[in-house]
Amino acid sequence: MASWETLSHLINLAVAYVLALPIGWNREREERSAGIRTFPLVAMAACGFVLVAVGVLGKESAGQARILEGLITGVGFIGGGAILKHGVQALGTATAASLWATGALGAAVGYGLYDIAAMLSGVVYLTLRYLAPLKEVARQENGESE
Repeated sequence: MASWETLSHLINLAVAYVLALPIGWNREREERSAGIRTFPLVAMAACGFVLVAVGVLGKESAGQARILEGLITGVGFIGGGAILKHGVQALGTATAASLWATGALGAAVGYGLYDIAAMLSGVVYLTLRYLAPLKEVARQENGESE
């Protein structure tokens, strides 16, 4: 039984890591403050915290809410570090939001909610990849340049 549980944990951690890779790759290609190393580590750590909480408290424990609260706050703090103020403009908000979503992705995997994790991975990646050109169009219409 213990070896099956260990294998299950390893699989969950690997799934969290792999689902975060496309997001990290996007941020790395865009030369953002967090990238290919940070995103998989955040997802894996969030998954790990959930796995530990489930192992210690049990899946049905009301204490799970406190674990998630701490996880949400902690990942938000990490994301806050990615935001830089440059004059009146805030830079890094998409990276911060992506880190936050990646924490949710990892937590979802930890709870065995693979469908939610996969959707988060896909939507975050697609948003970063394909909505960036729309942002440029909006900037050009407003007369801004980078």
